[in-house]
Amino acid sequence: QVQLVESGGGLVQAGGSLRLSCAVSGSIFSINAMGWFRQAPGNERELVATIIRGTTTKYADSVKDRFTISRDNAKNWVYLEMNSLKPEDTAVYYCYIYSGIKNYWGQGTQVTVSS
Repeated sequence: QVQLVESGGGLVQAGGSLRLSCAVSGSIFSINAMGWFRQAPGNERELVATIIRGTTTKYADSVKDRFTISRDNAKNWVYLEMNSLKPEDTAVYYCYIYSGIKNYWGQGTQVTVSS
């Protein structure tokens, strides 16, 4: 059974930094993409950053030049380094994996940025 567990969320002041981690356990035959979505209250879940086929990275325009996604290929863990945080970055952040057949999701970790 595949499980994704996020950690690293919390409360930070605007301009601060956080590093999210996603620990992946279980067996996945292949990983087409993995990364992070986020969902703020009243908003739809939106893509923040993703790594496609282990090499290509994509970011939401709102986080470009502030967030960096990385992956530990040996463990299939994924990280999100978040710098220069803004109050509008406040959301629950979800780790995901797309195997090519289905999506796997973590339970989410809350990030709150105070002004």
